[in-house]
Amino acid sequence: MAQLLPQALLSAIDEIGKLPGVGARTAERYAYHLLRANQSSNDKLAAAITRLHSGVKSCPVTFALIDASEDISPLYSDSTRDKSLIAVVEEPLDIIALERTGQYRGTYHVLGGAISPIDGIGPEQLHISELIKRITDDEVQEIIIATNASVEGESTALFLQRQVEEHGLDVKMSRLARGLPVGVDLEYADQITLSHALEGRRVL
Repeated sequence: MAQLLPQALLSAIDEIGKLPGVGARTAERYAYHLLRANQSSNDKLAAAITRLHSGVKSCPVTFALIDASEDISPLYSDSTRDKSLIAVVEEPLDIIALERTGQYRGTYHVLGGAISPIDGIGPEQLHISELIKRITDDEVQEIIIATNASVEGESTALFLQRQVEEHGLDVKMSRLARGLPVGVDLEYADQITLSHALEGRRVL
């Protein structure tokens, strides 16, 4: 049977389809869009992808993503930031969500994921020991656990709490408030969200 599409286009579809959340049809549309785009645009995209590994690295203290030319995250070195307050997140991009609120002036610590035995991710794969060290080094007063509202996120939060207690660290630990999103019917809310909504209920 004759090949329906040129090999170069098939290769592009195959590689694009390996991206998370991109199905076969979406990969085809993206590849065809790139084919129709002018060469200059494609060259810029290719160059940006090529520079990703050489242009980005992790902060040795917070593990946030920083420019390769930087030694440490600006969100940590900024003198106006409160180093005694740390928001603990799972992934580097989680920082963006908190920063967009414009209400947080502490620092961050990226774990690099969440505890998930089924995926082979244990505490030793995460930046937990570095967090424990920071609590002492920076004289941290409060840790805001901002892991995701998932089974893995909850397990990680509990593990962090135990670690702080086992090390005898005098630090306040808090959790981001959870509740029902606006516009979501009760029957469609998941168990974890409902549990947090009950725990965080307010007196009217």
